[in-house]
Amino acid sequence: MRLVASTPRKKTVRVAALVASAAMVVVGVQTGSASAQPDPARESGATAVALTPSQRVEAIKSAQADTTSEAGALGLGTQEKLVVRDVVKDADGTVHTRYERTYAGLPVLGGDLVVHEAPAGARSVTESTTARIAVATTDAAVTSATAKATALKAASAEQTAEAEAGTAPRKVIWAASGKPVLAWETVVRGVQADGTPSELHVVTDAATGKELFSEEAIETGTGTGDYNGTVTLGTTKSGSTYNLTDAGRGNHKTYDLNQRTSGTGTLFTDADDVWGGGRQSAGVDAHYGAAETWDFYKNVLGRNGIKNNGVASYSRVHYGNSYVNAFWDDSCFCMTYGDGSGNANPLTSLDVAAHEMSHGVTSATANLTYSGESGGLNEATSDIFATSVEFYSNTASDPGDYLIGEEIDINGDGTPLRYQDKPSKDGASKDYWSSTLGNLDVHYSSGPANHFFYLLSEGSGAKTVNGVSYNSPTSDGSKVTGIGRDKAQKIWYKALTTYMTSNTNYAKARTATLSAAGALYGTTGAEYKAVGAAWTAINVK
Repeated sequence: MRLVASTPRKKTVRVAALVASAAMVVVGVQTGSASAQPDPARESGATAVALTPSQRVEAIKSAQADTTSEAGALGLGTQEKLVVRDVVKDADGTVHTRYERTYAGLPVLGGDLVVHEAPAGARSVTESTTARIAVATTDAAVTSATAKATALKAASAEQTAEAEAGTAPRKVIWAASGKPVLAWETVVRGVQADGTPSELHVVTDAATGKELFSEEAIETGTGTGDYNGTVTLGTTKSGSTYNLTDAGRGNHKTYDLNQRTSGTGTLFTDADDVWGGGRQSAGVDAHYGAAETWDFYKNVLGRNGIKNNGVASYSRVHYGNSYVNAFWDDSCFCMTYGDGSGNANPLTSLDVAAHEMSHGVTSATANLTYSGESGGLNEATSDIFATSVEFYSNTASDPGDYLIGEEIDINGDGTPLRYQDKPSKDGASKDYWSSTLGNLDVHYSSGPANHFFYLLSEGSGAKTVNGVSYNSPTSDGSKVTGIGRDKAQKIWYKALTTYMTSNTNYAKARTATLSAAGALYGTTGAEYKAVGAAWTAINVK
């Protein structure tokens, strides 16, 4: 189907406010008993304050000026320094400051941490690693040329086009796993098997040359568009024509790549501000999806854009030739959408747009590594907020559900791509955590976290929501009572933005969401108890 097949759309500005490589999109804990009622005072107090862009800049600047004393308070070594990434302030005055770390001037990969400080002075720290950051020397035994060769070899197994190192290898301290070591990080650019651009980060031991880790930075997903019906868009008049620039949402722009695979493309324009049909349909979908996602984050979660600085990303549609995917790219800070098989079905549905933009939010906050269990949590985060945006938008032709990619028919039998109530129904995702979960592709290791979100929102057993029937099981046969999607999404968001770090795994995600629930609703309320029960139900204890 076409989203705007023959129905014209009037556009006005609204100021207020998915498979592995080729399909969609795409952490101290307190314990306590629960009571039936939440603590309204605690809920209000823990809600993040919506800082203006200038207030946020000033908060980061102030925190950066104090990093020397903060490093001393944390007991860091004399060669370690802190770099402020973000500051989040709760309404009760609690401040959460997220830091990256350097050692002898070198970036520490996996050394990020968050310091939580209450108004009365109580402090706690969430660390990506508790290992002591120290290496015998910062002189590499292995040359950068050797590191580059190792990276190119690693990339050859992932990329179909000839791999080419995009930048010279840089020295880093690898602290994301095991004992911290001096290493080289090389970025290799190319093209993945399905036509998605590739930006492979390869980390090699600077003493032995052994590959320690590799991560694909281009985060992918699939979906389809042309299902939103008649919608309102933010457009801008320039001279005698209109273009897809949303002045009310950070000047988000939508471009037509015209089947190219590089560059920005051409900004969509129209003579009468009545959009739809032909190549415009994909642009309309992508632009609308970006607007609805922006509004959800701002109106529901108090976040002002992907980086919380009031600045929009941009969208590119009509990417490549018969490209069956969509992706988020940090390097351009943009979403990109293909046209599907035969260039007949642009992948620009609402949940795809929300999924891709949420990858940007994850990158700007916890920066969950796109590999292993943290990669599964990264993908699940995008699915969770894609579902949340769909319910928030309440678009008549695409009502909210807990199905991912339900309008694509990518399987050819009318089934969705992923199911949050029972992820294994897609044939590849897992319902529950196990010790081998991290070995799966991140689009499938996301299953248990998606399942957790559904259980926390709706509970276990049979249920019908917006005309869709669900039947969510538990690993131990327990019964879980949901607390509602509104509270569940706020708990996940707070965990992501204030308690998760780059290498958060499922066990640490449990800790993070319990901390978030405790901060929002207290540690003696039904919400806190439900979070624990939902994790237990997917075998995370």
